[in-house]
Amino acid sequence: MTAPTGILLANLGTPDAPTAPAVRRFLAQFLSDPRVVDLPRLLWLPILYGVILNIRPRRSARAYREIWTEAGSPLLVNTLALARKLEPRIALLLGSPAIVATGMTYGNPSIASALEDLRARGAARVAVLPLYPQYSASTTESVFDRVEEALAASGWRPGLVHVRDYYDDAGHLAAVADSLAPHRPAIDAGARLLFSFHGLPQRYVDAGDPYASQCEATARLVAERLALPAGTWSLSYQSRVGRERWLMPYTEERLRELAAAGTRRLIACCPGFAVDCLETLEEIAMRGRATFLEAGGESFEYVPALNDGAGQVESLARIAARALGARA
Repeated sequence: MTAPTGILLANLGTPDAPTAPAVRRFLAQFLSDPRVVDLPRLLWLPILYGVILNIRPRRSARAYREIWTEAGSPLLVNTLALARKLEPRIALLLGSPAIVATGMTYGNPSIASALEDLRARGAARVAVLPLYPQYSASTTESVFDRVEEALAASGWRPGLVHVRDYYDDAGHLAAVADSLAPHRPAIDAGARLLFSFHGLPQRYVDAGDPYASQCEATARLVAERLALPAGTWSLSYQSRVGRERWLMPYTEERLRELAAAGTRRLIACCPGFAVDCLETLEEIAMRGRATFLEAGGESFEYVPALNDGAGQVESLARIAARALGARA
């Protein structure tokens, strides 16, 4: 019998509950990762444990409660739903059994537990598929780090394939463009489209991280697919933390600028997020909307992430299958 192929579907992670203690545990793991905050440990850890983790969890827990569902965290619920749909499609493309396991870089279910699941179910090789269309060392490489740590601890060494990015994959771009196509008439009638990507400290990009150039490429290629005229769309970066310079323009400022410049109707999307989560649902769909309307805008619409929609299922299944050597 042919051994199944494993696919590790990896995402950033989420607290176990929208409470301050759960958020504190999550943030402690997340913000202590040197790939996320690359300051010297002797400088950073006292700030993290002495200041940040005593203040930020309560505020973040309130934000999580705004978007939490009966099924749990949207990021986890959406990622698991995507995994369930991916498994049979990848198996069909490969022409052999496939197992998709979900693992989070921070929080639960962990990457280690996902790999153990694949091992227990007999996977002989594993494709690691981070749900980050655009590569960054702060996100994608953190997934690869956790995979190596888990395999070293377990002693298991399957054949590994890494999907580094898919920001310019034709199937992925088509899925994003299709999600925006219903809004094309509104753009023709004067609405503006904003692509909002997660931010990153500018110094990371200055040091060679390709993230910003890949975000710009995604936005441009999607705009080309939709045949959007120049001036009808723009790009910005959200989720800035701290006082240092991050990638610009900042989404919050861009929302105010667009309203001040006369944009009355705004359509926002977040093509750096494979599934909806705190950063899309609370930061953009709620707070972003309020910012734009308070600055003089009249209509704000957030276009949901691809989540477990057919376009994303098909594009990711083909990306994984190709990485594993199939013609897809």
